[in-house]
Amino acid sequence: MDKNKLKELACAAISANKQDIIQFGEVRKACPELGYAEHKTADAIKQKLEYLAVEDITQVALTGVKGWMRGKNNNAAVMVLGEMDAVISPAHPFADKTTGAAHACGHAAQLAVLAGCAQGIGAIATHLDGDVCFVAAPAEEFVQIEERQALRKAGRIAALGGKQQMIIEGAFDDVDMAMMVHALADAPEPTVITGGTSLGFIGKDIRFKGKEAHAGTAPWQGVNALNAASLAIQAIHALRETFQDEDMIRVHPIITKGGDIVNTVPADVRMSCFVRGLTFESVTEVNTRVNRAIKCCAEALGATAEIEDIPGYVPLEHNPDMDKLFAANAKKAAPGICVKDGIIFGGSTDMGDVSWLIPSIHPRLSGFFGALHRGDFDVADPELAYILPAKLLAMTVIDLLADGAGEALEIKNTYPRRTKEDYINTMGFLL
Repeated sequence: MDKNKLKELACAAISANKQDIIQFGEVRKACPELGYAEHKTADAIKQKLEYLAVEDITQVALTGVKGWMRGKNNNAAVMVLGEMDAVISPAHPFADKTTGAAHACGHAAQLAVLAGCAQGIGAIATHLDGDVCFVAAPAEEFVQIEERQALRKAGRIAALGGKQQMIIEGAFDDVDMAMMVHALADAPEPTVITGGTSLGFIGKDIRFKGKEAHAGTAPWQGVNALNAASLAIQAIHALRETFQDEDMIRVHPIITKGGDIVNTVPADVRMSCFVRGLTFESVTEVNTRVNRAIKCCAEALGATAEIEDIPGYVPLEHNPDMDKLFAANAKKAAPGICVKDGIIFGGSTDMGDVSWLIPSIHPRLSGFFGALHRGDFDVADPELAYILPAKLLAMTVIDLLADGAGEALEIKNTYPRRTKEDYINTMGFLL
């Protein structure tokens, strides 16, 4: 059976189950969970994949879910991913009242797309010359650093990002390439963006140590760690004019603990921070200067600063050949849709780490309103947010794995994978 017929059958299966796919996304949206705690989400996606005849389902990266649909041959293997976790956005109408978690980044939609793609591939899998791996990946949002550091120190994880953890565990060892989609916010016209990159970053966990004293009767006996942190933030601001525009440097600290009680000079102040940029080199260079500013500001006030640099995410490397297939399918499945290429995503994603390892794509699609990570973010058009991306992923899988999996093998040979060991050494994980 030729590729076009396979695509027709896969898309027809997705269209026939349209309401179930949309409903799955809407239910997941109303049940947000934070990274490495997506237990209800994991149960739901596992049940869904089992219902869709996905086999060999296993747990990965603490709360992630991985399963397979096998082709008639196993010439190559393609992974399709969706992300499970929410971000903290207490103002969002669907936010969890206890944790503040909300799907203000479109991950609930990704899970519906994952299920929709599995629905389509299930209709034609026996005609493919390769296998399809479906993964619900945890903990993409790099938040709750202290909690995740505690998980790492307890030996439950080695990396704070879910796909980083999957790489370390070997969850990508048996696949040749990977793909997923991401929400494109504030796009008034139907749009698909392929190519481009995202920012890489280093995470920072900072503790300012001072000396307690009564804040009213004898403040001169203390050393104010909050003042040291505030001065460090101002020093970082003073560095901004030295950042080169082409590096797209972003440094954004927050104070996560400002002291213990108002009547005591703060002696224990905590800060989290990202240093982002387009390249490893620029991020590393700026990070050195940021660390110097933090330590010198603490010393100037008689305090100390303990800085732990944490491996963040790698800048995204889109595979150009896979992007071309995806873009061509978008134009075919949705004539008139605006397809753009090469636009930089100013955020960061652990799909960048996957793309460092194996050929990968991470296209963005419209169908949402509001801005990412904001309280007004939501699905605007279920067809664009849930159904079209499921069809495009399924169609691209067919391009790769039909006809002897020739496209997949060509990409695999042209863009050889890097090793897990090289990744771990490059990122400096403390295993």
